Amino acid sequence: METSRIAVAGASGLIGSALVRSLTADGHEVVRLVRRTPRAKDEVEWDPDRQYVDAAGLVGCDAVVNLAGAGIGDHRWTDEYKRKIRDSRLLGTAALAEAVASLDRAPRVFLNGSAMGVYGDTGERAVDESAPPGIGFLPSLCVEWEEAAAPAEEAGIRTVFARTGLVVAAKGGAWGRLFPLFKAGLGGRMGDGRQYWSYIALHDHVAALRYLIDSESLSGPFNLTAPEPLTNREITAAMGRVLHRPAVFAVPAPVLKIVLGEMAQEVLGSQRVLPTRLLESGFTFAFPGIEEAIRAVR
Repeated sequence: METSRIAVAGASGLIGSALVRSLTADGHEVVRLVRRTPRAKDEVEWDPDRQYVDAAGLVGCDAVVNLAGAGIGDHRWTDEYKRKIRDSRLLGTAALAEAVASLDRAPRVFLNGSAMGVYGDTGERAVDESAPPGIGFLPSLCVEWEEAAAPAEEAGIRTVFARTGLVVAAKGGAWGRLFPLFKAGLGGRMGDGRQYWSYIALHDHVAALRYLIDSESLSGPFNLTAPEPLTNREITAAMGRVLHRPAVFAVPAPVLKIVLGEMAQEVLGSQRVLPTRLLESGFTFAFPGIEEAIRAVR
């Protein structure tokens, strides 16, 4: 097995930490970008807010992966927090893209995070990477987020955008908040439950990232979602079955809007997103169905 040197920003997050574990388990050298003075030889300092990256620490990297950004669901979407969500992605992406573009020996690939939120509310309409951006805060953010990687693309570096769906994980992310509720027998549909949720098992998400890193012919946007999106009603019913708990508690839309504010639009909105480019390239999902994805992490 040929080993690589791979830099990861956002290495402490849900997806980043899982990716780092997977890479190191296979003998790859991982360089973690940290927002403080490095304490170990595998750390490189950066400060997204100041758009600073110690580019010397990226020398010799075969790939640079950027998964950094303030949590979408961590706080109510006040104007201040929306600005933090935006700046943490755009400034960090621009800084890293410029850093890799400045290297004499550029990495083979710059893999940048993005989100299926780029499509906005699609209702019952299935969309793939060929669909145009939607309208609203998240679609606009995702468009700017991907555009911020332009320095890497213009330098001729293969650039990939991972448009992430809802990651099925026992801890962390949106799903990490669902598991305790369902295990306590307090789970159920949200709103009318007819909105589509495009999910992906954490294992498959990490596998897809590694596949995109290794596949020299692939660039541009890729939807990281399971092949068959399901409605919120179907998913919550599956959670109940797998966890052997009732899933009868429904949270009315007005309550969600009071509790979550503007972010409720994302919970109640429908996103039927298909991983067309990933499937056409030959990627195989280990946990394509919702019940197997839940069982894999429960």
